[in-house]
Amino acid sequence: MAKINRQRLTADIDGPFVVFIIGMRINKPWKVHKWLPVILAMPRMLAELNERPESGFLGAQQPLIGPIVQYWRSFEHLEAYARDRDATHYPAWTRFNKSVAQNGDVGIWHETYRVAAGEYECVYNNMPDHGLGKATTLVPASGYRETAAGRLAAAAHAQEDAAVEASRGM
Repeated sequence: MAKINRQRLTADIDGPFVVFIIGMRINKPWKVHKWLPVILAMPRMLAELNERPESGFLGAQQPLIGPIVQYWRSFEHLEAYARDRDATHYPAWTRFNKSVAQNGDVGIWHETYRVAAGEYECVYNNMPDHGLGKATTLVPASGYRETAAGRLAAAAHAQEDAAVEASRGM
């Protein structure tokens, strides 16, 4: 069982990042030979990405059932991986398009969100490392990070903190 962080925490990440959500829908459950390869492809891709820090992949939250939420350093990193012919994704994508893309047996979907620096907020209380916090750095949700509004303003506070430190000669 995962270690529970027994405090209120929030994620801290410098700069912009990307949230990529991907899922599938089994439209014809009896066609196991069509949807099982789609299900089995994702763990291989995630393992490959975890071994390649230069890919820009920050991490993922993969529930037993439901969509997978991935965190990326940039859209350019995500797209480079998707189109990399030597990586696991491209051949799987090609196989999907040849075998089921047009027949309706299996549906896939994804959504991509670019998140500007400081334009996110999250809180985790009595949780193991999770979501964006697992993919980045967890810090106490205290001080200006105590509230959702404060966390959303954290980028401005960080600039203020840096200015104060600079004025002190730190």
